[in-house]
Amino acid sequence: MTPDTKHLALPFFDDAHRTLATGLVDWAAAQHVDETDDRAACREWVQRLGDAGWLRYCVPAEFGGELPKLDSRALVILRETLAFHSPLADFAFAMQGLGSGAITLVGTPAQQAAYLPQVASGKKIAAFALSEADAGSDAGAMTTSAVQTDEGWAINGSKTWISNGGIADFYVAFVKTDLDAGTRGITPFIVDAARPGLDSSAHIAVMAPHPLATLEFKNCVVPAASQLGELNGGFKLAMKTLDIFRASVAAAALGMARRALAEAVSYSKQRRMFGGKLADFQLTQAKLGEMAALVDAAALLTYRAAWLRDEGERTGNTARVTSEAAMAKMTATENAQRVIDMALQMHGGLGVKVGTKVESLYRDIRSLRIYEGATEIQQLIIGKALLRNE
Repeated sequence: MTPDTKHLALPFFDDAHRTLATGLVDWAAAQHVDETDDRAACREWVQRLGDAGWLRYCVPAEFGGELPKLDSRALVILRETLAFHSPLADFAFAMQGLGSGAITLVGTPAQQAAYLPQVASGKKIAAFALSEADAGSDAGAMTTSAVQTDEGWAINGSKTWISNGGIADFYVAFVKTDLDAGTRGITPFIVDAARPGLDSSAHIAVMAPHPLATLEFKNCVVPAASQLGELNGGFKLAMKTLDIFRASVAAAALGMARRALAEAVSYSKQRRMFGGKLADFQLTQAKLGEMAALVDAAALLTYRAAWLRDEGERTGNTARVTSEAAMAKMTATENAQRVIDMALQMHGGLGVKVGTKVESLYRDIRSLRIYEGATEIQQLIIGKALLRNE
């Protein structure tokens, strides 16, 4: 099954994006990875994505990337297409970008040269470590800390819900360097996975399996050169990084929704009942119509957010697109949940059979409404932006 690509004719995209999409659709459809072991499968997806050149879209051309700068529309196309075929492939791709995004934005030349080409080739697996047990949506509540020593910085504490935890080669870890300063006391450090004092063995099992772990830092000493960006400037950097990739989360949800809709259309045309086909019933047609409208509404917000960011980069307009990205992320993930639920319902008993596509999509979509800012956080972002503009 291949995705419909008519949306690429929309003016949000350039010819370069359409060319990217054409090659990616053919490549993704030809990939078959055994995902029984999610950690082994994620490593294989990173290798395949790197070998095929798709990970080059995660970094700038200067460091082995495909394009001069990170391009949000390219990220959207990649994530939407990969998620249509395999949410785990999408996860593997996304984490290479998110895990290295802060290095792309503010890394020193030495840091960028050491990590970004390895990310682009798939030779190093990246991870983004922000969340803690009591500091998810409230990043300022984090307690993992770093203090200066003669050898650099000593990190103590724990991070949890860390995607690629346990398989990553390095982590961009956001920690407190001023415990009393809330979000204004956070600094990120690049921590290599083999660094003494870092334990990533506490794997977390979730309903849609993918590599996830808790990181424990016990006097984990990193050199001063591993500091990323300005001291205590980590919160703004984390939010700027998430701004880039939040629209791509929407795209992943969109890809899953498109797949669920395609599965529902295909099944309704085949399923015989009451002397006809499921597709013959007006109730089925109405549901499919609702699903299609939900998909297209999410798509337009997603593409707008990506286009606005890229236009800002092109014109030198540094204004953040936080509100637009929040609208895209909220709408796409919530709409995808509804679309997938309706597709599962249309499949009847077959929809809850383990191993069917709609059943796995039902599990895969749920976490997207939580990670990189839960729906409720997106609502707050949008509401506060509206109040500021009044």
